[in-house]
Amino acid sequence: MDFDFMDPPPQETMLTSLFDLWALGALSNTGDLTQLGSRMAVFPMEPSMSKLIIMSEQYGCMDEMLTIVSMLSIPSVFYRPKERAEESDAAREKFSVPESDHLTLLYIFQQWKAQKYSEAWCTKHFLHAKSLRRAREIRMQLQDICQKQRMRQSSAGSDWDLIRKCICSGYFHQAARLRGVAEYSNLRSGMVSAVHPTSALYGLGYLPEFVVYHQIMLTSKTYMSTVTAVDPYWLAELGGVFYSIKEKGQSKKATEHLMNKQMELEADLARARQVEPVEEVKKQTTRLATPGMRLARPPSVVRPGSSVVRPGSSVVRPGSSVRGQRRQTPRHN
Repeated sequence: MDFDFMDPPPQETMLTSLFDLWALGALSNTGDLTQLGSRMAVFPMEPSMSKLIIMSEQYGCMDEMLTIVSMLSIPSVFYRPKERAEESDAAREKFSVPESDHLTLLYIFQQWKAQKYSEAWCTKHFLHAKSLRRAREIRMQLQDICQKQRMRQSSAGSDWDLIRKCICSGYFHQAARLRGVAEYSNLRSGMVSAVHPTSALYGLGYLPEFVVYHQIMLTSKTYMSTVTAVDPYWLAELGGVFYSIKEKGQSKKATEHLMNKQMELEADLARARQVEPVEEVKKQTTRLATPGMRLARPPSVVRPGSSVVRPGSSVVRPGSSVRGQRRQTPRHN
């Protein structure tokens, strides 16, 4: 039997994928696999989620991140029967964690675990027990891989801001900024999208200025799926290849002028430090004259044929007479 080869993906798609891998640090500038990329390749999942697990070791939140990644690997855990739509929506709101769909998924799994993985509890709260069991299996597999890689197990406890920053480390290349009333603009491509009505952020009453998202949903409208609010300083720190912080009210030229001034000031301080030791030596060797103080006279230098003048003495020059004495003429015999 003969089969035709699969058509290669469009070149633009391949270049975009390679660029994303480079942005995540999986590829070097020459296209080679980095040490981080080699570690990411061990996990059988999307590069962003692989990096989340690796970075969670650094941030100290591996337990939570394994759960989040596992929950992202399954279909939605919520179900919404038409005849009980209002009850389903009310049950869903109970699990919502403000400003983060990722943390909402974590919270659902933690509550299910606290109920000893009860199927009856899932039914009561309109959750798919089968999907949650699948997430639990995936989590166990990922945990085994981490143990084989000798990665340090850790938990962030209730420090959910730390978990959000770790989430930003894997999704900074999929960041968006609020534009207008209810729309976001991708920071890299400018693509306009909105928060999905099922998001935990949708019912906040306000929308955070900066978010990262797991993926884009194309329906009648472009929506961001699984969204988390982030601090813009996290984006600048973790995605410096794309972003930088610009202080409000300062232009690029003004910022450069300020930096130049700072460099000049540092140079002046450095020169001043070099001059200070020289001036200190001068101060130590120079004595200041005070009123009523006699300064020591410098020693006299006696040259051949010269006379030293001492206090109270007179200098007799050739051909001159000393007062009170007669000039004598030499006699010749």
